Amino acid sequence: MTILQAKPASSAGSMTPVEVGNNFSDLHPPYSTLQAMAESNRCLYCYDAPCVTACPTSIDIPSFIRKISTGNPDGAAKTILSANILGGTCARACPTEVLCEQACVRNVAEDTAVEIGSLQRYAVDHRMARTDLPHPFKRAALSGKQIAVVGAGPAGLSCAHRAAMLGHDVTIFESRPKAGGLNEYGLAAYKMTDDFAQREVEFLLGIGGIRIEHGKALGRDLNLQSLRDSYDAVFVGVGLGASNDLGLPGESFDGIDDAIRFIEQLRQTEPKSNMPVGNNVIVIGGGNTAIDAAVQAKRLGAEEVTLVYRRGPEHMSATEFEQELAKINGVIVRYWAMPVAIKANGKLIGMAFEKTELRDGKLTGTGETFEIRADQILKAIGQKIKTDDLAGMEIAGGKIVVDENYQTTAPGIFAGGDCIKSGEDLTVQAVEDGKCAAHAIDAFLKNA
Repeated sequence: MTILQAKPASSAGSMTPVEVGNNFSDLHPPYSTLQAMAESNRCLYCYDAPCVTACPTSIDIPSFIRKISTGNPDGAAKTILSANILGGTCARACPTEVLCEQACVRNVAEDTAVEIGSLQRYAVDHRMARTDLPHPFKRAALSGKQIAVVGAGPAGLSCAHRAAMLGHDVTIFESRPKAGGLNEYGLAAYKMTDDFAQREVEFLLGIGGIRIEHGKALGRDLNLQSLRDSYDAVFVGVGLGASNDLGLPGESFDGIDDAIRFIEQLRQTEPKSNMPVGNNVIVIGGGNTAIDAAVQAKRLGAEEVTLVYRRGPEHMSATEFEQELAKINGVIVRYWAMPVAIKANGKLIGMAFEKTELRDGKLTGTGETFEIRADQILKAIGQKIKTDDLAGMEIAGGKIVVDENYQTTAPGIFAGGDCIKSGEDLTVQAVEDGKCAAHAIDAFLKNA
């Protein structure tokens, strides 16, 4: 798989705007038709294929790949989108190396999986470019039912699209100016080039029956009880809206921010060279968000970017691919260290860390400390749900409690995505939650 590396920079701001822009070009260049045909012919079209089982949305992978190999990319796209309406984003950002591609039997035969993600992107992009064709799915007979969806992220969009297919009318309430959620605001810019998130939303809305109201936030402009009173059913897909803190004095100091907010700001900044970045950046965390923040800081021109994680590489939630991406982009990775103090002298100058180790299975400090200089610190130590606006629903383990039908403890209110515990906090899982919840809502409305 091709990975574009950032051009090294001697100091922040030393790159030209063109160089910075090039650093945010497509991480995985799309396949040409010739490449797609060649790669599709590597598929063995397994019966009871393990790649399908590994996909949270259960896309019929052998079927869509066979359609590509026979010159039918639009048919391939319909197979993909029938299971995952956000298949274009998932093809770009899904950790296929630990899902479908890890399960590919070619790993045994040739040590190289079929590039399922790249083939999926080829098919979906081909279909989305066919503006001469109608939306690939039609709505069922209109039910006359109204569904409110809170949040226009992957779960909310997926639920809305499937509910519209089932004949219901949907109103999505979104607090931000753009729909897409994580796809628009939380993924690295080099994964989602050419305004793809918005093009995908526009494509999804092509089915009809879905209206989005922007600037409507739960708690500020809406409450769940009033929505339940006004609509036949409600779906909550609010994600995880709050970031965890370090709990250190001086955490609000200028130059210290959440990595997710840094990524969001960068995604909305054009040209990318207008995005401010420090000379010496520390990123704290071990997940894909930490990697996205660190790599992008380096690609913006930071002189030194250090990612610090409290455990070892084998414990990181970031995939091996993402960890390698950080290293080849010049990110320094320090393992077995936890932050203990923020250093400032009128302005941010660095951070102190204590080395860590496992003792009897428990992470503990060794007492040995060191410092790293920094004029910018980005925190990527996880997110949590905002519970203040979720009155009437049971919360357990920091997630909304739902039953097997995605219904919360509040009658007629369903939930899905990162705000519930259904699997990994991935876009593809959120899409599956939204799709399944729509079917559950449909059954609920028919039995009401």
